[in-house]
Amino acid sequence: MKTAYKRPASSLMPGYSSNAVLQLIIACGVGYVAFFFTVVCFQAFAHYRYEDAHDKVIQMIALPAVKGYGVRWWTIFTYGWSHTGFWVWFSNMIWLYCFGAIVQSLVGHRQIIPLFFTGLLAGGIVYLLAQLVPGIVAGRTYLLGAEAGIIALAVASLTIAPDYRLYLGDRLAIPQVIIVAVFVLLQVVTNTNLNPSLLLLLAGGALAGFLYVKALQGSYNPGEWVYDTLEKIGRSFTPDEEKARHKLNKKRNQVLSRMYEPKEGITQKRIDELLDKIIQHGYHSLSKEEKETLFNAGKDSDQ
Repeated sequence: MKTAYKRPASSLMPGYSSNAVLQLIIACGVGYVAFFFTVVCFQAFAHYRYEDAHDKVIQMIALPAVKGYGVRWWTIFTYGWSHTGFWVWFSNMIWLYCFGAIVQSLVGHRQIIPLFFTGLLAGGIVYLLAQLVPGIVAGRTYLLGAEAGIIALAVASLTIAPDYRLYLGDRLAIPQVIIVAVFVLLQVVTNTNLNPSLLLLLAGGALAGFLYVKALQGSYNPGEWVYDTLEKIGRSFTPDEEKARHKLNKKRNQVLSRMYEPKEGITQKRIDELLDKIIQHGYHSLSKEEKETLFNAGKDSDQ
């Protein structure tokens, strides 16, 4: 008998550092606000009309039709982080939380951002390539929104745990397959004239989610490179404490060495040993004889 998965209540809202779903929602929110803030700046400082400013900004970040992609190659990395309207953004964030929270509870938070980004990238590529097929044109002049990344999370959650249920109370449980079906249906219904290129955008994101999970199940972690890269960047800006301490000790040793030069009966090796002892354990750790040795070396050097 198949087992229905139930998410523990404690996993609904983990801390921010281990809640990649919340991080994505905030990132998309920042992208949405930044988009319209830039439009307003164009209006205020460049004296554009709102419609002209809106078109100017959207051309810089939205995914264009394949004919115009060559001069805006970066848009495949930016189109999924903003939205054209508040309610579009709001509804997408609800879906993002719904599917992302399931995946996060099942495979951990470190898979969410790579999976979402992979879905956006795959969906965008399929969207552009589809337009090279005769008879298929772009549904919109410019494409903006996170739908490809969201459907990647939806299909990933369905692939990992097809019998997963969302519990709304003690008795009401909704199979996630129904929730995924509702999301896909809404995307199809809102797709004007059922344009094939937009449908293939969703298909590309869905395929990315499926293959990502299959890679995880095959003991390969396709998203670990993201966090490895971020950690390397972080370390490059954060000094290594051990190296910094070694560098400081080396500098102190050089200063102290200049104060104490080897004299008759006192070798450089002996002075170095005493200086190392001071650096490691402090001056108070020296015996009376050792203090006198350093005193004599320093006294002679001052003469």
